[in-house]
Amino acid sequence: MAIPSMLWIADLLVGYGRTGIVPEKVKLKGTSMDSGSELIALKSTCLLLRKVALFTGLSDEQLDHVARIAVLRQEPRNKTVVFVGAEADALFIIARGSVKVLNRDIEGHEVILSVLEAGECFGEMGLIDDLPRSADVVTNDACDLLVIRRADFSRTLSENRDICWNVMKSLALRLREANHKIESLALMDVYGRVAKLLLDFSEIENGVRVVKRKITKLDMAKMVGASREMVSRVMRDLERREVIRCEPKRIILNKT
Repeated sequence: MAIPSMLWIADLLVGYGRTGIVPEKVKLKGTSMDSGSELIALKSTCLLLRKVALFTGLSDEQLDHVARIAVLRQEPRNKTVVFVGAEADALFIIARGSVKVLNRDIEGHEVILSVLEAGECFGEMGLIDDLPRSADVVTNDACDLLVIRRADFSRTLSENRDICWNVMKSLALRLREANHKIESLALMDVYGRVAKLLLDFSEIENGVRVVKRKITKLDMAKMVGASREMVSRVMRDLERREVIRCEPKRIILNKT
């Protein structure tokens, strides 16, 4: 594979400055890089890792160690990167794109457990309890994933107390999210579940709550335990009542 040009490296850093998320390309497995380019790519990886909750509080030296054992995988849209029941052999960090974590029944019906975006990670549970993967993970769009193999991750845990603490906090957060999801499924009707989903996915922009994530009504249906037709009906009704306003690339949540 060709050595990356310095112009390519500059594009990486410019991209980081624009988006706050690092590098669409950091380190390709098998890529030959000169020492200068490798150093810049390493620093770019560290910038990304600093934004991942799992690595909060780590020193520059610790982040540098983690960056050196991470390998980039590029995956196309709609690719299953983790299969339920498979051996848990790596931790994945999303550098670009988004993925959905889901389960299927024997008839192929799906339920989406969560949607993860750039800066988030998945796959840590199986590395902790040594059990097979508990869900499938499928890319929503083209993704760049930083991969840390089990042996490297285990060694990093044994050497870094801060990461151990962050892993515990991450697992506690996943448990809380599961509790909230069970609560909403048990106690809310479809209207309430759709409204809560929109609220969970929203962010504040100029004093207004906005959903900027790209999410289809089919995926929404799989998250709230309803049909796509029912979700479409709820969305139309929420818009008619001016609770939301749907625009081409975002959904605005109006104050009520």
